[in-house]
Amino acid sequence: MHVRFSYSSLAKSLLLSIFVISFAHAATKPAPKAAKPSTPAFKPNTDVPVSNALKAERLYYDEAQTALDKKQFVRYRELLPHLKNYPLVAYLEYQELGERLMALPTKEVEQFFARYPDSYVSERMRHRWLRALAIKELWTEYRRFYDSNLTDPELACLNLRARLATGDKTALKEVESLWNIEKPQSTSCDPVFKEWKQAGYLTPALLWSRHQKAVKADEISLAASLLQEMHPAQQAPALLYENVAQNPRLILQPEHFKAQNPETRASITLGLEKYAQADAQAAALLWKTYATRTDFSDDERLNINYTIARQLLRQDHGKEAEQLVAATPNLSRPDLLEALIREALVEQDWEKAYRWMLRLPVDTRKTERWIYWQARIMEQLKIKEFEGKTPKDLYANVAGTRSFYGFLASDRLGVNYSLLDKPLVISKEILTKVETNSGIQRAREFYLLGNLAAANREWTFTTNRFPTTEEMVAAGRLADRWGWYRQAIQTMQDSDYWDELSVRFPIPFHEHIKAAAKQTSIDPHFVYAITKQESAFNSDAKSPVGAMGLMQLMPTTAKSTAKKAGLVYRPQDLLLADKNIALGSRYLEELLNAFSGNRILAAAAYNAGPSRVKQWLNKDESKLPYDVWIETIPYKETRLYVQNILSFSVVYAYRTGSKQPFITPQEAAQQL
Repeated sequence: MHVRFSYSSLAKSLLLSIFVISFAHAATKPAPKAAKPSTPAFKPNTDVPVSNALKAERLYYDEAQTALDKKQFVRYRELLPHLKNYPLVAYLEYQELGERLMALPTKEVEQFFARYPDSYVSERMRHRWLRALAIKELWTEYRRFYDSNLTDPELACLNLRARLATGDKTALKEVESLWNIEKPQSTSCDPVFKEWKQAGYLTPALLWSRHQKAVKADEISLAASLLQEMHPAQQAPALLYENVAQNPRLILQPEHFKAQNPETRASITLGLEKYAQADAQAAALLWKTYATRTDFSDDERLNINYTIARQLLRQDHGKEAEQLVAATPNLSRPDLLEALIREALVEQDWEKAYRWMLRLPVDTRKTERWIYWQARIMEQLKIKEFEGKTPKDLYANVAGTRSFYGFLASDRLGVNYSLLDKPLVISKEILTKVETNSGIQRAREFYLLGNLAAANREWTFTTNRFPTTEEMVAAGRLADRWGWYRQAIQTMQDSDYWDELSVRFPIPFHEHIKAAAKQTSIDPHFVYAITKQESAFNSDAKSPVGAMGLMQLMPTTAKSTAKKAGLVYRPQDLLLADKNIALGSRYLEELLNAFSGNRILAAAAYNAGPSRVKQWLNKDESKLPYDVWIETIPYKETRLYVQNILSFSVVYAYRTGSKQPFITPQEAAQQL
């Protein structure tokens, strides 16, 4: 027996509204209608000339787009034969067909899918087509066109509706994962949720689980509606959980938490977690009171100890954190123990650092970072051997890698750096296959037209579906050849092939960087390293906080730097490669002068600001060796930034045919 859902006119209008919103969203944001060719905001660096035929097709494309916008469909169809080979014709067809979906042109939609299989425009069309079929309640057709690889939860709900409507009751078993989330779902899911609940699948445990998620996500209205669905006996602990989330100081009143059940324990855990964020010491004392309860599981106790210990460290109560972790032998979360090791390194308490090191999980201890530090600490403590390995053995293990710790270890051993530059051997067939791929061709055309957002979407969609490392690397080389350096670097990273240095570390804007280096006496490798880290050589880069261009300069910093250097400054200049590099290099010079030529401190200041770096420098006699100082930089982002800049400088020296010490003798000698 087939099930048919009945809707009121209001419900249908709401569903239609959802469709209209989704339709507009799909047409304008994820898959914009074919944009008119425009003057690029940048000049792509491509060695592939644009043919006269392609130039003519662009003009036809422009005219066809105008005809579509003006609903001049006869003229549009007259122009289509001139665009048979044009990469972006799919976007014109997407727009034209998309406007007729409610007329159910099924055959034309099928032909569109057949013409553009496994493509970005095809996936967007499928989203829109499925919504049209759902509005018409053509559930058999919906199931025929539905693709389980789609990640849209609304379409997944509609697919379950389609299965139920066509008699597949097993669909109810798949509802839980769509329902049990921290945010409200699309109203398109409501009919499925209703039948699922009527069939008895909604349990008190599931209600509690989703209520917890909603409260933690601060979805107050969802939490309130879930509360109304609960049995009165469950409402009281759920309400307590909500109240604790909004007022963690309730945890100071143990009389509210006497009940011995999982729900009350969850409220205590939440209260301690939130209270610790404000006052970890007080939370630690309070936990001693609650820890006397017998109903906490070992895992719950472990998690509470971990949460409080992390907050104690963040609030500079290292001694209390150490005591808590020492009293909890099975607490071995890597992030917590790593923080304790860094605390010990700051104190230069090498014995304590070693004790915490040995508590790290084995997998963590075998990473480059902690192999290096194990060797370094063993040297300090004069430990000759551990598990059959000497400090030199451990350094040698890491020195074979092209990494921050590999270069540190190489300096310790006095050996050459391991650069590992091994371009992957790729056949001509694969190179041709990738270059002629229709998705890659669309990405290239969008790139050449200056539409980077559309180019990125096409590129990412296409390359994410490449089945082999060879195809990904070939794509990375192709982007590099076009001068699309940011995408080339990202694609090589996504390929997990790390040893093709010419693509991962390109050397564009060479003349600008060379000129800036001469004017400022800054090492060009340092400028390259900063530029790669900041923008991956995207001259149009703009950060959420307002930093702009290749070296990601803030306009206020650029203005100040230009004034000091006697240069003319306009904000729009920051998107010009020569101006940005000139100003960025001068700002780097200012930082180097402020920190006595120390690149470690200048790099940290470029990321976190010079005033913060000055605060981080130890002002008493207990100054730190450079490697300890870097490892214990308070901001993780800045710590990784400095490590990258120093490492990239070595690689760029290699790429430009020169040598660069990882750490100069002057930097190594300076205690920070």
